[in-house]
Amino acid sequence: MKINQILTLAAAVLLASCQPQTEEKTSSDERSDRSKMMIANMKLASDPHSYSKPNEARVTHLDWDATVDFDQKKIDATATYAIENKTGTSSILFDIHGLQIKGVKVDGELTEFQIGESRDFLGEPLEIPIKPESKQVSITYETAPGAEALLWVEGESPFLFTQSQAILARTWLPCQDSPGVRYSYNARVKVPSNLMALMSAENPQQKTADGVYTFTMEQPIPSYLMALAVGDVEFRAIGDRSGVYAIPELIDAAENEFQEMDDMLVAAEGLYGSYVWGRYDLLILPPAFPFGGMENPRLTFATPTIIAGDRSLVALVAHELAHSWSGNLVTNSTWDDFWLNEGFTVYFEQRIMEAVYGREHSEMLAKLTKQELIEEERDIREVQNLPNDTKLKLNLIDRNPDDGLTAIPYNKGYFFLRLIEETVGREKFDQFLKSYFTEHSFQVMDTDNFLSYLNERLLTDEDRAAINIDAWVFGVGIPENIPNVDSDRLEHVDAIVEAYANGTTSVADIPWDTWEYQEKYRFISELPESVTAANMAELDAAYHILDTGNNEVLFAWLEKSIRKDYAAAYPRAESFLISVGRRKFLTPLYRAMKETNKIDMALAIYAKARPHYHAVATATMDALLEVEH
Repeated sequence: MKINQILTLAAAVLLASCQPQTEEKTSSDERSDRSKMMIANMKLASDPHSYSKPNEARVTHLDWDATVDFDQKKIDATATYAIENKTGTSSILFDIHGLQIKGVKVDGELTEFQIGESRDFLGEPLEIPIKPESKQVSITYETAPGAEALLWVEGESPFLFTQSQAILARTWLPCQDSPGVRYSYNARVKVPSNLMALMSAENPQQKTADGVYTFTMEQPIPSYLMALAVGDVEFRAIGDRSGVYAIPELIDAAENEFQEMDDMLVAAEGLYGSYVWGRYDLLILPPAFPFGGMENPRLTFATPTIIAGDRSLVALVAHELAHSWSGNLVTNSTWDDFWLNEGFTVYFEQRIMEAVYGREHSEMLAKLTKQELIEEERDIREVQNLPNDTKLKLNLIDRNPDDGLTAIPYNKGYFFLRLIEETVGREKFDQFLKSYFTEHSFQVMDTDNFLSYLNERLLTDEDRAAINIDAWVFGVGIPENIPNVDSDRLEHVDAIVEAYANGTTSVADIPWDTWEYQEKYRFISELPESVTAANMAELDAAYHILDTGNNEVLFAWLEKSIRKDYAAAYPRAESFLISVGRRKFLTPLYRAMKETNKIDMALAIYAKARPHYHAVATATMDALLEVEH
């Protein structure tokens, strides 16, 4: 590896570290202290997506002092880490990607440092010399204007948000960017005085006069859960432990939409133990946010596309809340074990939805989940020709871990866990999961260790034979023993779809206005090849589907419209793609254009929309549409 040796400048200014608040210890704090001690002694798996070597020298706490500059679209900051030299090694390694390193201190003394060669999607290693007794490393730096984690939303009221998962934290923070490396943090952030700063930490509920905000996250978290947002937002309390942040134009709608957040939190605790993070708040981000939600501890980031006006899309909130246990509390060791985060979370989400809204509602969601899994598995195996990506246990070495963010770890993982539940019984499985979360709090987990724990603590030989673990975890595709999902309501929808398609049911006989969103989505997505553009026009005229406020229903309708050559929907498709950056919607819509010989339309829309998308979305769309930037 070619090494560029850089001497720090004596005049480099290191910003002051903020100090943790002093308060009486609680049982939660004591648990956090024990967790930090346990983490410090933990041997971590080798992570092919990080240059860091935490088994030799690792970070344990961060003090971050930063200024957010909207004019220059950059963050100027000093990251001061408490470190532990576990083996007496002569250097500590950090992951960076495009950061300009201005100066480094070790234990308060300026020191040399080395930046290695950059590699695709991994960025560069930052190597800092240390001694066996070294306790602190401070890095002064600034981000690049095009830092991939950051999206600077322009307009009358500017907005900034980060998206660190999977390995983008290194583009705005020098860190040991592996899910196995946890650290607590304090922060001091300076922003324009008319804006509010929020982080994955204890957060303000009102703006400060000077634009300076301080944050504390006492529980140790991995770098992918580091998050920052800055914008003109307001806060509304939902319950004693929950609330929502949004821009003034959306705050009333957001407050109304998420009134059941506290009910979800109580239901989750009733299933798998205490919520240990203090508050659970939700931040509604600009439409360019590339995901439905991101489970940043204490503050879920969420897309505004889930505000439907009727609380019909709140399953996403249940999902991100569930991550407070599966993912944030017990974390995948590396990105090859991503299903341990997401499969558990989808299972937990379904249980929360069942507890709050009833089994009939949750089974409709489960049936749509199965439909999505079958479609995604077929696409990955047959179209993309990546059969190994349909395994739960992945092998992402030499690949961007973002490649593993498919429906497989989510939905195949869910049905694997559901199969276990149905095999051993819900009561036994709930006891097992509660113990699993409690015993592995603030620790990492890999597939082999989880399977050992599962076999030792829950399954009998008869159970193992019935489940066929190897087929589910290490096998390609969907095993034959995938659980059945019974939903009388969706089966009734399927019957209406068939009757409409063969002409035995008229548009007037479709009970569209009485259906919940899941039924509407199912109807649209199941419309067969025989349905024509004329049929689409007939349905649209009757039910004004293009005007729906439910973005899941609208998305399904737009995709079907593109594939059915229903040209009246194209202007709405264009405005939707320009205004919304959620990758779940973008990919199928652009792909539908590409596969139906509308590539010119796709490229024309993308040229307008791309400047508004986050880098996570543009990377996927560039590859799909074969656009070079």
